[in-house]
Amino acid sequence: MSIISAKANAIFVPVKNINDARDWYCSILHLEPDYEIIAGHLCCIPFDNNGLSLVLDSKIYQEDAVYKNPAFHFNTDDIHKAYEFLQEQNVELVTEIQHGHWFNFKDPDGNVMMVCRC
Repeated sequence: MSIISAKANAIFVPVKNINDARDWYCSILHLEPDYEIIAGHLCCIPFDNNGLSLVLDSKIYQEDAVYKNPAFHFNTDDIHKAYEFLQEQNVELVTEIQHGHWFNFKDPDGNVMMVCRC
């Protein structure tokens, strides 16, 4: 048995402005943007009931450090409604819906994210 657990508790995303990023992610996730800004550069947004959090971090942001490929995906039950929702929010869509299953988009800082029907 390893001393390192096979469980992740956080996904870090480099963002330019922590307040703007918190508000944007909360808006697309239909969450109230009242999550605390920690140490002036971190914001932890709970992803699920198992302790996984999306951690927005403005201290690690560099233009060349943004995700050029998705490091994870957001789940959806309805890929078409999710696509339409982000389109209505004027989110930059990187791909169309692929194989009826997933698509990519960019956050305001240029990080490529994915939505996947799961």
